[in-house]
Amino acid sequence: MSEKLVIIGNGMAPGRMLEELFEKAPGAYDVTIFNAEPRVNYDRIMLSPVLSGEKSYEDIVIHDDAWYAKNGVTLLKGARVTEIDRERRIVTAADGRTASYDKLVIATGSTPIIIPVPGHQLPGVLAYRDLDDVDRMLEIARGGGRAIVIGGGLLGLEAAYGLKRQGMEVTVIHLMPTIMERQLDPPAAYMLKKALGDRGIDIITKANTKAILGTDKVEGIELDDGRIIPGDMVVMAVGIRPNTTLAHAAGLEVNRGIVVNDGMQTSDPQIYALGECAEHRGVCYGLVAPLYESARALADRLAGGSAEYLGSVTNTKLKVTGINLFSAGDFAEAPDREEIVLRDASAGVYKRLVLKDNRIVGTVLYGDTADGSWFFDLMKKGSDVSAMRDTLIFGQSFQGGAPLDPMAAVAALPDDAEICGCNGVCKGKITSTISGKGLTTLDEVRAHTKASASCGNCTGLVEQLMKLTLGDRYNPAAVTPMCGCTDLGHDDVRRLILAKGLKTIPAVMQELEWKTSCGCAKCRPALNYYLVCDWPDEYADDYQSRFINERVHANIQKDGTYSVVPRMWGGVTSAAELRAIADVVDKFQVPMVKVTGGQRIDLLGIQKEDLPAVWADLGKAGFVSGQAYAKGLRTVKTCVGSEWCRFGTQDSTGLGIRLEKFMWGSWTPAKLKLAVSGCPRNCAEATCKDIGVICVDSGFEIHFAGAAGLEIKGTEVLGMVKTEDEALEHIVALTQMYREQGRYLERIYKWAKRVGLDEIRRQIMDDAEKRKGYFDRFVFSQKFAQVDPWSERVSGKDKHEFKPLVVTGFSEAAE
Repeated sequence: MSEKLVIIGNGMAPGRMLEELFEKAPGAYDVTIFNAEPRVNYDRIMLSPVLSGEKSYEDIVIHDDAWYAKNGVTLLKGARVTEIDRERRIVTAADGRTASYDKLVIATGSTPIIIPVPGHQLPGVLAYRDLDDVDRMLEIARGGGRAIVIGGGLLGLEAAYGLKRQGMEVTVIHLMPTIMERQLDPPAAYMLKKALGDRGIDIITKANTKAILGTDKVEGIELDDGRIIPGDMVVMAVGIRPNTTLAHAAGLEVNRGIVVNDGMQTSDPQIYALGECAEHRGVCYGLVAPLYESARALADRLAGGSAEYLGSVTNTKLKVTGINLFSAGDFAEAPDREEIVLRDASAGVYKRLVLKDNRIVGTVLYGDTADGSWFFDLMKKGSDVSAMRDTLIFGQSFQGGAPLDPMAAVAALPDDAEICGCNGVCKGKITSTISGKGLTTLDEVRAHTKASASCGNCTGLVEQLMKLTLGDRYNPAAVTPMCGCTDLGHDDVRRLILAKGLKTIPAVMQELEWKTSCGCAKCRPALNYYLVCDWPDEYADDYQSRFINERVHANIQKDGTYSVVPRMWGGVTSAAELRAIADVVDKFQVPMVKVTGGQRIDLLGIQKEDLPAVWADLGKAGFVSGQAYAKGLRTVKTCVGSEWCRFGTQDSTGLGIRLEKFMWGSWTPAKLKLAVSGCPRNCAEATCKDIGVICVDSGFEIHFAGAAGLEIKGTEVLGMVKTEDEALEHIVALTQMYREQGRYLERIYKWAKRVGLDEIRRQIMDDAEKRKGYFDRFVFSQKFAQVDPWSERVSGKDKHEFKPLVVTGFSEAAE
């Protein structure tokens, strides 16, 4: 006699379980299914193609009515279960229908999380979990307008794509800095965001919804920062919660989900749980692969077997036409892990494998996912990949054969093969020019052929041709890479950031084919500076890519305490300011107060936790950060000048204060120190500063490129100007030229030597139009740079925490 098997829920997991059960033990059970939806079983992971119009409901049906009839299954449609009577073993639905059971499977799935912000109950606020949700979205989409999707995870992005395909304008709001952060590392997330943006989907990250606007229906949303985004529909795709209501009411053990053992059995031996509602070994799965694996184990148990479900390693794929994405395992950084990264910017490909003990523990593939299943299989099996380490990233087809020989491939190219697509340069042109003109460096090849001089994607090929043509005479080290993460030098990176319009660190790393996923302690601060300099109005400064002193706005000392240096304009102070400093010294028991070489007062020995309070007290007295830690303008040293000194020729103090107030806050490649001396006696030591001014009777003599640290060097004379206004314009233009051309951590005297003193004089002193351009760009950037970090932190506007970088090894020079 058949046992009575009752299933609550008719999703994909119980459907697969029944297929397995009917194959293993046909006729063993009399099956009744309670389905809350008024339809048969369908493929829920294909809801996105239905929403986008690429498939219909009929296309995604898994089991039609004939299948249930064939297998003797009683399917109760539209029957939402409200009670499980464990003593009598009876299940009751809301409409009164009941069924008794010998064994019961709870497969109630999950419920979508709805953020309880004001307006969340308005008509037009939808979840995205089943076909009814899709039907409601399609109904609204027929009227056009804008859809707002809250949540940039897998489901939210699929919903956004589908609604865009239906003709709506779509904006995605995501709380985290990168989309799909649980499945993707930052480079892959950048590529995905860019691809979706190319499809017309606006994505706003680091954004939090404050309220949903509207009276009778959705009219838009308001973000925490005050931005208003109009819209006709809001789709909540912020996560799911296991549906445990019935199990909890029935007295079963429930944690986050319904707790099951390796046989998918609940705390009641006659009741099992399956699918998204189940919690196995502390994990609730939301992807279909583990649900199918557990379904097979449960089917075997119900058929009299002893199969165990031991958990799953999951992988993710995005269902957006034209976007290939694969993610599996754990791809977080750790000291005991290494990574293999392959980037092909021209093909839009990014591959990253994370290894631990010569075994794959995580993988992210974008653009080319053909080997995803193979990598995933190696990961699940824990296979040792050391024997194929050198070719592993190229995929399965490159294993077991001869190693790739890129030089042989380049040599085989015909002379008319195009190497540089941007400039239409073929192989023959490059090789003949190298030989004919005796070129030996990449810059020379670029200058004479234009190959690799635009986007830079063909640089590797050009270098291979140089090696092929020059043999041992080719020295690739002639261009020093920024770091081990790239073969590009600082100058190429700066050029390509502008040429390609790259405005984020992930964008730079992807488009310029970084060898690592997230860079290192050398390249990240450099990239952060270049982006701040090139896109001051668009790029968001990445504090985690700055040195420790810049992140905490104070100088760390050898004992772990900090020094605080308030800004004193031109070295001038007052009784009120001195009293405020004295009060801070007493209040916080500052152990040392020191006058600096830059004519300021340094408070040393302050505890990290006291920094905000110290800043607050100093701020009340009108102080702003002296930025003694900055790769930027630190001090403008002055003498008393003509106002007080009997030898003074100009108001050096006034000019110094004017320069400092005009230029403070600006980031530069390295620290920048200025001085203004009121006469040739040079009491402010202007002739050893980065930029100095010597005041004379006829005007102002501008100096630059001095050094007084590890290297001692006197300044070079830039030129003479007659007025303060001219002095300010020339100094600011010189600073901007240095900002735009200097390599990160390159002091101005080293930059000047590399660029050439005569070239700098030509552009700043002789070319008025060029000088005006530099000046205007500096002024524009100051609109975004002149923000006091102390007051920002104290007020709470700056929410950056004092977090250490993952990669250590930073050091800071004292003021």
